Amino acid sequence: MAFDYKRMIKFEHNVGEKEKKYRLYAGAALFLVSIFTASIALLLVGIILIATGYSGFCPVYGGLNKNTCNTN
Repeated sequence: MAFDYKRMIKFEHNVGEKEKKYRLYAGAALFLVSIFTASIALLLVGIILIATGYSGFCPVYGGLNKNTCNTN
């Protein structure tokens, strides 16, 4: 399995609706926990999850050529 850097920077929606919800909820939870525990690592992971959930694009999925959108 090769990682495609060119596909990683190309903005295409590759996160499905169900996964968007999970990413937003998990990101918000990690963000809140990081505020109370003063953990920079949790804060960064939370922000990344919120950003990828909100935008519907994950650069790692793009590089791995993975798509969780329903294409019916």
